[in-house]
Amino acid sequence: MLASRICTILPPMDESGALAVAALRSIAAKAFKPEYWRVPPFRAPHHTASAVALVGGGSTLKVGEITLAHNGVLFFDELPEFSPKVLEVLREPLESGYISISRASYQVRLPARFQLIAAMNPCPCGYLGDTEGRCRCSTEKVRQYQARVSGPLLDRIDMHVNVSSLSDYDRERLLKGNQKNSENSEEIRARVTQASARQFARAGKNNAFLSQAEMRKHCKLSSEDEQRLKQAMQQFKLSTRAFFRILKMARTIADLDDATDIGRSHLMEAIAFRFPQQSGASFPGLPPGQ
Repeated sequence: MLASRICTILPPMDESGALAVAALRSIAAKAFKPEYWRVPPFRAPHHTASAVALVGGGSTLKVGEITLAHNGVLFFDELPEFSPKVLEVLREPLESGYISISRASYQVRLPARFQLIAAMNPCPCGYLGDTEGRCRCSTEKVRQYQARVSGPLLDRIDMHVNVSSLSDYDRERLLKGNQKNSENSEEIRARVTQASARQFARAGKNNAFLSQAEMRKHCKLSSEDEQRLKQAMQQFKLSTRAFFRILKMARTIADLDDATDIGRSHLMEAIAFRFPQQSGASFPGLPPGQ
């Protein structure tokens, strides 16, 4: 439910982005509704989808789900249930923003710049960590289940968030609609749009697409915070890719906070997002429980 609402808080696409999405839908023989003009696409393929359905290709070229999600959101529910071969295909477009397909009769490069959102249970039964002790999975079963998603793919996902089960109090609040302190989608979209505008005014692009040279200019840290990030790199054995992604995430959090510079809290939040909530408990500066 959360994933399906992401598009309601994203800024509207510009004209060139909307034209690209409309053209891709036309190539794929998909219906286009004028009321969705400039609305980012949302694609949620089933976990039984084949590599061709996801990537595209075939004997006669077909557009896959990752291209139909261009400029929008690609959602994978039950991530470990997807074929490992299908999941590994995501690694190229997550880095480059396009997918290259080579067949005997054609070679083509299709756009595939999307936001990937994935959801998975913590174990096969789904109750690992449950306060009522309902999980009956062995340690080996949990390890095998979680290992279905490779480390290189997880390394390309910037935010890893544990979603705990609702308490009786939370359920009652939801049923009664008692959400006085919550923001609606329009309010959140306004903040996201403002942050995106800051990024384009500063660098002419979103933070996700900053080069290393641009990051050195726009993602500066204080000397003390640089040491904290280096400490996190060593303690959590982070890759170079994770290092740069944490900086971009911290810059984005600062933009959402309407801050000119990346502060300590922005960096700590970005580091915390790289791990499930219990992983960083011993790292100084992370929020409690993270």
